[in-house]
Amino acid sequence: MKRINLKNADLKKLGQTLLSYSRANLHRPYVRIALACSLLLLAYVGSSLYHNGLFSSNANKKNDLSGGPDDFKGEGPITTTITRAIVTDVPVSIDAVGTVQALNTVTIRTQVDGRLLRLVFSEGQDVHKDDILAEIDPALYLAQYEQAAAKKAQEEANLANARIDLTRYEKLIAAKYASHQQYSTQKALVQQLEAQVRADQAALDSAKTTLDYATIRSPIDGRAGIRLVDVGNLIKTTDQNGIVVVTQLKPIFVMFTLPQQSLLSVQKAQKVGIASVLALGADNASPIAQGELAVIDNQIDQLTGTVRLKAQFANTDLSLWPGQFINVRLMLDTIKDAIVTPSPAVQRGPNGAFVYVLGEDGRAHMRSVTTGRQDESQVVITSGLNAGEVVIASGFSRLSDGAKVRVMNNESIENGEKSGGSVKKSFENKSEIPPKIPNKSSPKQEAVPKQ
Repeated sequence: MKRINLKNADLKKLGQTLLSYSRANLHRPYVRIALACSLLLLAYVGSSLYHNGLFSSNANKKNDLSGGPDDFKGEGPITTTITRAIVTDVPVSIDAVGTVQALNTVTIRTQVDGRLLRLVFSEGQDVHKDDILAEIDPALYLAQYEQAAAKKAQEEANLANARIDLTRYEKLIAAKYASHQQYSTQKALVQQLEAQVRADQAALDSAKTTLDYATIRSPIDGRAGIRLVDVGNLIKTTDQNGIVVVTQLKPIFVMFTLPQQSLLSVQKAQKVGIASVLALGADNASPIAQGELAVIDNQIDQLTGTVRLKAQFANTDLSLWPGQFINVRLMLDTIKDAIVTPSPAVQRGPNGAFVYVLGEDGRAHMRSVTTGRQDESQVVITSGLNAGEVVIASGFSRLSDGAKVRVMNNESIENGEKSGGSVKKSFENKSEIPPKIPNKSSPKQEAVPKQ
């Protein structure tokens, strides 16, 4: 677009002409309307020209007629920040959202009816297996147990007497003083009483078990939750709420799903033993806990096309809690000695991905690159960029191929090198452009012309 050079004096002269004409014909209505429209049009045109940068002073006009390739725009060097392509090991991972599940969760319910005498645990207390949690009034069940024990004792006494009589009949049979019928009858009576004693023993065991049910114990190691019933209430076996919920927190599981396309890589990682899982915080960056992939479900959900996975964590510090939603990162592989740049440094154009490389002449040179794995923070460059080369990381809205740049973080790069920075460290916060590290194995990349 051709620039319009207007001076303030020209605008002032035009305004004075309009004002003098309006004063002479102000009594006419159409003149007042035309004057108002003219002023509005003049304000609109001036505002549009100002915002589009079409006004220029005489000094800017001189700059437009002379200067380098950057001076024709009427602008100085473009302010940018730089970073360096580094060589590092890049982990290959898959992110997902999971749900924390307890290893075991037990709702403690009564197995006998009765009045709740006392609760032995405290809410939130860690309990162990077979610890007493509650007691129910045992009077009724104790009486039933004693009754069964007395019944057994009675039958045992009868059995002992019958066995003595059987011994006598055996001697009388040998001396031929008793008939064989009497001996057979007595023998059958002994067997009957023995069966009765065994039945009494079973009844006694049943009464003992019922009596034991009056003392409620924890079946697992875990943590007791908030009590669901108070002392003194009549509780029954049909109650649905129970007394308390005990949850096992160590170890703990995290359930999450992945697309079915990732199944083969997950199976391969699990087979070689490198399928570790990280639980991440709300920022999806800071690790909370590390665990291992425990189970891959045996089928894929046909509705969603996903497969369920379960990871196990030791949870020694109780950083994971049942029912919690958590970000998880499944580690599958590691790319060794990859050339990496920050994600903002890689731009996309009609011809694919490219970066701006800072040359020794202080100008930005566009270069096409081929990218590999990418996440929110870094990109793996498979070709087009050498380790140690300096790339531009900001200011892309005004940047073009061959543009002069002014680096803002030169001091930080220089300080990083003095403190022992190497190509395998990030240069994002460094300041001076370090010397370029040649890479004979990679061909020299030509700058891509600006589209």
